[in-house]
Amino acid sequence: MERFRIVKTDQFQLDLESIVLHVTQDNPGAALALESLIHSKTDQLADPNFPRRRGRVAGTMELVAHPNYIVLLQQTATTVTALAVMHVARQYP
Repeated sequence: MERFRIVKTDQFQLDLESIVLHVTQDNPGAALALESLIHSKTDQLADPNFPRRRGRVAGTMELVAHPNYIVLLQQTATTVTALAVMHVARQYP
């Protein structure tokens, strides 16, 4: 089975860092666990059967990485690019 190459953009990294810093204020342990979970789920997108859904913006897909956070994705025949991480309550698009 072919696997996708995973690319995590600078924006994805900045978004995740911001989320982790915010959660750290209340619960440092939970922040580290959340960061690990989001990276792990994003890395699992290398498997073409790992679940993702059609994005709300044309040409994108979404990964529900945590009940409160989604990862915005673009996918080609060989690559899945993690574009951004956002809280589900955020008005998007």
